[in-house]
Amino acid sequence: MTVACLSSEMSAAEWQQRVDLAACYRLLAHYRMTDLIYTHCTVRVPGEPGRFLINPYGHRWEEITASSLVKIDVDGNKVGDNPHRVNPAGFTIHSAVHMSRHDAACVIHTHTRAGMAVASLKEGLLPLNQIALQFYGRLGLHDYEGIALDLDERERIIADLGTHCGLLLRNHGLLTVGRSVAEAFNLMFYLERACEVQVATLSMGREIVLPPPDVCEKVGAQYDQMNFDDGDLQLEWDAHLRMLDALDPSYRT
Repeated sequence: MTVACLSSEMSAAEWQQRVDLAACYRLLAHYRMTDLIYTHCTVRVPGEPGRFLINPYGHRWEEITASSLVKIDVDGNKVGDNPHRVNPAGFTIHSAVHMSRHDAACVIHTHTRAGMAVASLKEGLLPLNQIALQFYGRLGLHDYEGIALDLDERERIIADLGTHCGLLLRNHGLLTVGRSVAEAFNLMFYLERACEVQVATLSMGREIVLPPPDVCEKVGAQYDQMNFDDGDLQLEWDAHLRMLDALDPSYRT
């Protein structure tokens, strides 16, 4: 089936969601946040409650296109005719978030070097710099329970996430949620950057300086107030897409 045929069989909103999610996978690969064929980014299908898009299992993130994304239900089962495999076990964490947080249109989960390193520290993410302060008091913590295969873990994931914009998964990795693919990616990009800065700072073996708690909360609140309502988020996302289009626009197919 050609891309033209596929796109004509779905709503314009779903096709745009597919393009955005494919772009997200390509961007995560570009910024070295990929985990080969593992971990996932998922997004709700507009107008289809309980339906989501996920990566085709076995594809490198650099290969993912809008048409290759697989539609699944809340249990990770394929919906419709698609030749690609999915990894239902990998949807355990995502399904928990999507079911409990109706504002979480997109969920991104990564296993990066810096993210896993920070997730292994008792202190978690430290308020070391302005980027990290975006997440001050706004990042949940979920203790490691093994590979996420047990469905009963979903309740604890939901409780630990609460109303936060993301989770630090102990000994595991990072997770962010967003009202759009662009928002979830923005949060993951800066959460990953904050983890990288923390790894670099602690590696110097020198005394560190932390801002006082009232300043930390002030900066977190400033980020909340900005909230990208003035269009900055869209400007940033458009800039990412221009880069992808210059490198390889095949994600749109």
